[in-house]
Amino acid sequence: MADDRRRTAPLLRRLESWQGRRVWLIGASDGIGRELARLLAADGARLAVSARRVDELEALARDLGPEALALPVDATDQAALTTAAARLEAAWGAVDHVIYTAGVYWPMGIDTFDVEKAAKMIEVNLTGGLRVTAAALPLLERGHAPQLALTASASAYRGLPRAIGYGASKAGLYNLAETLAVELAPRGIDVRVINPGFVRTRLTDMNDFRMPAMIEPEAAARAMRDGLASRHFHIHFPKRFTGLLVAARLLPSRWWLALSARMVKG
Repeated sequence: MADDRRRTAPLLRRLESWQGRRVWLIGASDGIGRELARLLAADGARLAVSARRVDELEALARDLGPEALALPVDATDQAALTTAAARLEAAWGAVDHVIYTAGVYWPMGIDTFDVEKAAKMIEVNLTGGLRVTAAALPLLERGHAPQLALTASASAYRGLPRAIGYGASKAGLYNLAETLAVELAPRGIDVRVINPGFVRTRLTDMNDFRMPAMIEPEAAARAMRDGLASRHFHIHFPKRFTGLLVAARLLPSRWWLALSARMVKG
């Protein structure tokens, strides 16, 4: 029984160095993904970068160095993901890290509710994570101390005002990561979830409300890199903000809904 528990417990390996690690980063053309790609390349990792915007992706790959691979892909297209995975298999044989940072966002309350945009957020943010996982699993299973990381959001912790669609997609991704952490442990795959707070990107530029504890993409990338090398399943930052939302999960629903109502009023 003890041996069974050890085999099925989630894996949380500490990484001593990124040197030579084979990383497939999806959602790399701008924002946090782009800065993380640059940071990991500087640390000696081998990068394959994916995103929808081909020109920006190829420019990033050139900046990363001659060994970097540019694999244009839409995370909602399973066939394209399978093709990208096949290209990686031909080039590297396997991957050691798959990091999903792609996402779309529109701020949305009930007065601006757009079901098509809400469904698009769920398709990219949540279903995209599922599709990437399916395409990457064979490559990860052949990797060295492999790791899968899904980027959710601080909005995953509790229902937040003006986050229709987005909050649901990120909460689902958080739940998916928890499930995969247990399911993939027997296959030797370490799973992590990343919940950033407010990061200055083209997505947060759409918000018209005060965003506390805003950080720059470079700071977010450093927090992600360090978190992925640690033994923490749940990586969140900046903790002065996200720590409060983590604690809010312990509040009774009645209290949290009352607090949310005050946010809307504010």
